[in-house]
Amino acid sequence: MSDEPEIYTSGAGEPVARRAPEAPGRTSGEIRAEIERQREELSHSVEELRGRVTELTDWRRQVREHRRELIIGAAAVGFAIGGLMALRRR
Repeated sequence: MSDEPEIYTSGAGEPVARRAPEAPGRTSGEIRAEIERQREELSHSVEELRGRVTELTDWRRQVREHRRELIIGAAAVGFAIGGLMALRRR
């Protein structure tokens, strides 16, 4: 550390960082409690996200929910392939 308590230096004496300002009016216990609360909140968010990803990647559920669109798409592809085959035979 340099002579100035607010600036950290490297081994070569170059300034590399400033000391973070102290949090006014917060004790280390309050900061730890806030970190723990944020960890729990993050854990909850990750679980929600995991559930949503599972739901969106469930192809059987997607087929059930979009059956009509899949049938229309399959019919359109069938007609297109049939038309191309008919053109080739000529």
